[in-house]
Amino acid sequence: MESNLKRKRSYGDGGIDKRGKNSFRLRYRIGQKRYFKTVHGTLADAKKELRRLLRSGDTGEHVAPDKGTFAEWARQWLEAGAPGQKKRAAGARAVERYDQLLRTHVLPALGKYKLQEIHATNIDKLYLGLDGKVSPRTARHVHSVLNACLGAAARTRKIAINPMESITKAPPPCESNHGIVLDDDQLRKLVQAFKGGVLFPIVSVAAFTGAREGEILALRWSDLDPQKKELRIERATEETKAHGIRLKGPKKESHKRTITIDDDLLALLLLERERHLRMIASVPDGVAVDLSLIKLPEGALMFPNPPALGRDLSFVTLRHRRPVSEGFRNMARKLGFRGFRFHDLRGTHETLLLDRGVPVHVVAARCGHDAATLLRSYAKRTRKADTTAASVIGAISKGILGN
Repeated sequence: MESNLKRKRSYGDGGIDKRGKNSFRLRYRIGQKRYFKTVHGTLADAKKELRRLLRSGDTGEHVAPDKGTFAEWARQWLEAGAPGQKKRAAGARAVERYDQLLRTHVLPALGKYKLQEIHATNIDKLYLGLDGKVSPRTARHVHSVLNACLGAAARTRKIAINPMESITKAPPPCESNHGIVLDDDQLRKLVQAFKGGVLFPIVSVAAFTGAREGEILALRWSDLDPQKKELRIERATEETKAHGIRLKGPKKESHKRTITIDDDLLALLLLERERHLRMIASVPDGVAVDLSLIKLPEGALMFPNPPALGRDLSFVTLRHRRPVSEGFRNMARKLGFRGFRFHDLRGTHETLLLDRGVPVHVVAARCGHDAATLLRSYAKRTRKADTTAASVIGAISKGILGN
């Protein structure tokens, strides 16, 4: 009995029991509830942790001990939609990417650890193992996902603090791929090269509205208002392994918008709609006929998926992005625009507008961007804007600085 008392010593409202070499069990109460926690380290480490736990009870920041592993928490976080700081779930495609990064690079190293026992040193060791084995961009993505995962654990009181706050060194940020921007003549050459092909209307909408590829492939004919010359952007396509291709709502409210289009683009879209109506009515091109009584199916898409050989076109079947992106990239390469992506049409549209003095907030609203993001992402695309600014200043300074 006496030896047992010597072994169990009290520290304030808790106690510390030695369980083995460099292993201690902490006993303490928060309110009327009793807790136990094992600490590995020295007696001084155990005392420090006990004081922290008792203080957290006083401040209302106590996190109950939990034996769950990091792998279990990661799965729970992903199933909840991988919410970030704003507590919003990520898109299904993003969640699949996060899952792949965690499974490939993080869980083999940290998955077996108890979530509450992961320290900054464990993460430092993980990053050291990634160095030289993955690209700097992948390493940065791993860091971002792991930080979001552990940050969510801290917000939901699964852990007291996010250990990422104490890591020695994080993978450096990578320069964003701002893409390639074409000038007026280059853009005209590229778009005209698609004339007469199935991608011509899709490429034209991208080039002259700045809409995202997924937004364009989700457009319905009901989104076009010919009288007002307006095109509504209200949804986008999303492709995942779990669900295939489907429609999704906008990630942000600013992504939902109405775009004014020019007469030539409107005429092109109306010609495409007429082609669809002729297909429904089985009327060949060039045959004069009143199409006003022909109706498109409800939810008919502007750019439905091309039918398989021998099959009829379904006007409501979503089109896959990859054939569009690859077909576009191949044509761009043939024209000498190597590395120019479909998404770069959006950047080109935005940059051409900004170069011509269209206000940033107007371009941002048209393209569904945050104004600050637009400036940060596209400020270095071309030097034309800086040259224009220099010309304006030159006109002002003329006669002042000169002789």
